[in-house]
Amino acid sequence: MPNEKNLIPFDQRTESEARELGSKGGKKSGESRRRKKTMKQVMDMLLEKPANTPQDWELLSGLGLDFPDFNQEEITNLFIVNAALLQKAKSGDINAIKELRDIIQDNAYQKHKMKIEKEYLKLEKQKSAPPASGAKEYKGIPANMVAPLFSPLLFDIENREHSEYVLPGGRGSTKSSFISLQVIDLIMKNENIHACVLRQVADTLRGSVYQQVLWAIDALGLSDEFRATVSPLEITRISTGQKIYFRGADDPGKIKSIKVPFGYIGVLWFEELDQFTGAESVRKIEQSVIRGGDLAYKFKSFNPPKSAQNWANKYIKISRTDRLTVESNYLSVPKKWLGKPFLDDAEFLKETNPTAYENEYMGVANGTGGNVFDNVVIREVTDDEIAQFDRLYRGVDWGWYPDPYAYNCMTYIPSQHKLIIFDEYHCNKQSNEQTAKELRENHGVTENDLLICDSAEKKSVGDYRAFGLMARSAEKGPGSVEYSMKWLQSLREIVIDNKRCPHTAEEFLDYEYERDKEDNVITGYPDRNNHHIDATRYAMNKVWKRRGE
Repeated sequence: MPNEKNLIPFDQRTESEARELGSKGGKKSGESRRRKKTMKQVMDMLLEKPANTPQDWELLSGLGLDFPDFNQEEITNLFIVNAALLQKAKSGDINAIKELRDIIQDNAYQKHKMKIEKEYLKLEKQKSAPPASGAKEYKGIPANMVAPLFSPLLFDIENREHSEYVLPGGRGSTKSSFISLQVIDLIMKNENIHACVLRQVADTLRGSVYQQVLWAIDALGLSDEFRATVSPLEITRISTGQKIYFRGADDPGKIKSIKVPFGYIGVLWFEELDQFTGAESVRKIEQSVIRGGDLAYKFKSFNPPKSAQNWANKYIKISRTDRLTVESNYLSVPKKWLGKPFLDDAEFLKETNPTAYENEYMGVANGTGGNVFDNVVIREVTDDEIAQFDRLYRGVDWGWYPDPYAYNCMTYIPSQHKLIIFDEYHCNKQSNEQTAKELRENHGVTENDLLICDSAEKKSVGDYRAFGLMARSAEKGPGSVEYSMKWLQSLREIVIDNKRCPHTAEEFLDYEYERDKEDNVITGYPDRNNHHIDATRYAMNKVWKRRGE
């Protein structure tokens, strides 16, 4: 409380009195500041509380807010205070308008300030970096980190000779290690692209491909260049902002929702390809993710399942000009990379269960899987090769709709026990005159070329003869289907050019035995989706009926 002593001027007091009063003043000022700080903390806490009175909601409603756009936690007391300020400003309150303008300008200033600071830090980092001549320069994947089998791929990828690389292989083949190194290499060499690594099930990502990519980063000595997070599951290149996303195909929404900060996703890796639901599913992901750039790399790796009929095993048999398939196993990898325990396990399985060893370690699809033909080889048959064929065989299976008309041309090499199918015609709803004209004009069939046709339609055979083609009915009889099918199965190879004969290749690869309710194979050959198979049987009618063949 004021008194006369307090009114004595400071310069008229003794030194000890002045010191004591100064100390008391400092304490009082500190207490006042602490009190104000505490009050500010309380005020901040109150302003962050959700608004909860009818008047609050009435105020917001009067401003025309659409409440479904907000959740209750977003409508805080601070929100209400600003809304009230806005309402006053709208009514013409000059002080409210000034206050509102200051708030808006302050927010804009803070954003601008943060941007300036970010750019400043970036420049400072560049200044503090060593000169270019002495800087650590990324030089690519060292040759000694790649198994010899994969070394040619380094040059193939570098020269952009293919856009898709499929790597089926057994355990210990290092295919996943190679691809993970390649993902990082492409990110480092192309600063405008990002990568996406996929598995069928999202829950398997963190313990597999995510760790594999982290291994690749460390192996290349780039740990300081990348930042990894688990929520979201991503890896970011710090200097450029490039992203490596990890996604599961079991949640398509998360794949479609990927929004890159710049550029586009140009690297895609499907790990355990056979676990995806099929070629169509993979194709849709590719179409959804790879957009906006001319440069794209797709990698697909998997351990071949036992069944040759698994879609992934059939996928690698269908060649494409932009695809390179490299099969691998542990025998092509330096032994010291694998270690003695791995090699001992492989040898033990080889001795005790050769079939399992062949599938698991050698990557061979050796299971029955219910497929009728295990001897199909899909490859290109060149014009030069066709020019050397001595004798050609042609067959026709009649059809209209929904069953198609099917024609095939082939050659047979008895010494190699090999059948090579290199031409087909496949259509619906075409008359005998139309198909005969097609064979003459576009498939090189002349009046001197024998056509063995399904004898079930004798009128159609007669039509072909009337149109100038040498058509004959196939010789049938009891057991002819079983005999001819077993002959085809006994061949060492049935070579099919899938580019020239796509429907034929699909039929031979997909043709399976029927099964009962207990999943047991039913004896006999299904009479469906086998039109080009039948055309092939008819074409070779004279051969498989010959004694000794």
